[in-house]
Formats: sequence, structure tokens, C-alpha cells
Amino acid sequence: MRLVYSVRLQQEVSIPRSVEFFDTQFQKQVRASDYALNPFERTILPYLRGEVLDLGCGLGNLALAAAASGCKVTAIDASPTAIADLSRRAAESAMPVAALVADLRRYVPDRHYDCVVAIGLLMFFACADARALLERSRDATRPGGICALNVLVEGTTYMDMFDPADHCLLGREELSEALAGWQALHSEHQDFAAPRDTLKRFHTLVARKPAG
Repeated sequence: MRLVYSVRLQQEVSIPRSVEFFDTQFQKQVRASDYALNPFERTILPYLRGEVLDLGCGLGNLALAAAASGCKVTAIDASPTAIADLSRRAAESAMPVAALVADLRRYVPDRHYDCVVAIGLLMFFACADARALLERSRDATRPGGICALNVLVEGTTYMDMFDPADHCLLGREELSEALAGWQALHSEHQDFAAPRDTLKRFHTLVARKPAG
């Protein structure tokens, strides 16, 4: 049976196939206690400070690492498995992490944060939803704050598993264009081997919003 979750007004919305896939993957990782930071999270972690909004947090490895370094984190994901496990680990370690389940395609932050993070998230949305959340992430960043983003810009083999309309490859420099006028603290394109002799190319951007 297909998973559902509740959104505002108690409306039930079917979870996309990509979320079902990752929910199953997270169950396996929880059983294996596999909580290692990925390379993109390790890159972004040193820039995080203050109040952090982590969109598409997964199991919350970055959220907990940021909290351990002194941040207060709001971590959001569509996976019930991920959020339940993160809530458990945050409580056990007494870390300041609020973990919430939400449909991020429609999520609108209700306040501003010192850092807004979205790693490996936007490519699993239709392009209109991805660009809308990118804009909301930018707008939710406080003046002088940090927006840390990571997206796939080339490589589509994973899309065979998911709904064809629910994915988006942003342009190679689309993140930089979306944050034009911000101070780029880190910008890196990285290639990783993919099935069928192809590659996946990611862009990671950490940028500071103008203070005034």
C-alpha cells in the first residue's frame, strides 16, 4: 500500500516514489547504524552556525553534527522513518534538534534562519517545485546568513526508478545565478561514477546573503 502523510488542513497526499525508495533505504541504514556524513555534508558542516534549517535532512546526520557544534537545528524530511530515528537520536543525545515530517514540495518556512541547507534534495522534485523551494530557501536566509545547497546538474540514471515528471536537473550554474549578488564562500562541481559508464555531476554552493 502506498504511503501517505498529512499536510495542513489534514489533507492526505501520496508520497512520491522517490520518498518511498528513500524511506526503505533509511530503514536499512537504521538497522545497520549507518550514520556517516556524506562528502557534501562534510563540506558544508564548517560553515553552519546559529539557527539552521535543514531541508531534506534524511537521517539527520548533518543536523546532529551541527547541533553538536553549537547550532540549533530544525530538520525536515518527507521520510517518516528518517524523522522518527532522528528524533530518537536527538533525544538520546540531548541535542537541540527539532525533527519534522513535511511535504517539502509545498513547504514554506515561517521565519528566517542563520543558515538554510538543502543537500541532494531539489533534483527529486518537478522543476517548478524545485525552483520554488530554491527561492523560498533563499528568502528564508537572514541578512548576513548562509545558504548551503547541493544539486545534481548532470546524470540521470537514477530517474529510471522514479516518476519521470518528479525530477529536475538544474543548470550547471543555476545555483550561482539564483544567489547572484551573494558572497560565494564555497563553489565546487564534483563528478562521481554512475551505472552504464556514465557520471553524476553535482554542484555544491555555500553563499552568504548580503547583510543590508
